Amino acid sequence: MRIVWLISGVASLALGGLGAILPLLPTTPFMLLAAFCFARSSPALHGWLMRNPTVGKAIRDWQTNRAISRGGKTASMLAMVLSLAVSLALAVDPVIIIFQALALFGVTTYILTRNTAV
Repeated sequence: MRIVWLISGVASLALGGLGAILPLLPTTPFMLLAAFCFARSSPALHGWLMRNPTVGKAIRDWQTNRAISRGGKTASMLAMVLSLAVSLALAVDPVIIIFQALALFGVTTYILTRNTAV
């Protein structure tokens, strides 16, 4: 089973890395999943991820306090507003915009109701 966790962790890490450069692919959920998988498969990779200067603090904040940093909340809100604005500017079908707005509202509600990390 350890190999399955390791493969899942590596795949999640790769998707999270892609999410850092692709606008529609999220980074944080994949990094959290990678940490979860590495904790069950590789203490060395788990430790490396937790000490990583880019994502380590966010993962630790989430694991210990279920908290998101103020900067993380701000960046996610900005990205969501921009994605909706782009859809509106491109005159995307109104039905799609309604579904997009509903999904973004749900995600916004979830993010804003989490603890704020210091």
